[in-house]
Amino acid sequence: MKYITHNDQNINVNMTHYQGEVKVSYDLLATLFGQPHCGDGYKVDAQWKIEWEDGVVATIYNYKNGMNYLGWREGIPTELITEWNIGGHDIGRPASQSWLDWKRSGDDYHPQVERIEDLIKNQDIVTTIQGHNYEQVD
Repeated sequence: MKYITHNDQNINVNMTHYQGEVKVSYDLLATLFGQPHCGDGYKVDAQWKIEWEDGVVATIYNYKNGMNYLGWREGIPTELITEWNIGGHDIGRPASQSWLDWKRSGDDYHPQVERIEDLIKNQDIVTTIQGHNYEQVD
């Protein structure tokens, strides 16, 4: 399935929030998604924005473990961070249902986490098309 990153075009990540986590090297994320944005300069040191051809949007970012938040003595340099958060929009949650009730119902669905994990697992079949547009070849 094809996907683009923030290096290709602007991706709207407004109202995305935490969906899950992934343990992976900075280098592999940079290989799969290009260079990250700098983050917010406070709690986030690096962030990637991804959008698949079906409109599903994800963000990958560190949170409160880097040098921005913890300083140079305790913070992990960005290139050494291996614990990353995955953000996205809630898929399938009725507007009338609170996020907490949706989570408790067991109906919550996070394709962003599954897709990121799948790309990492199958990194050897990801190809670059026309610059930074990517495709996972099955």
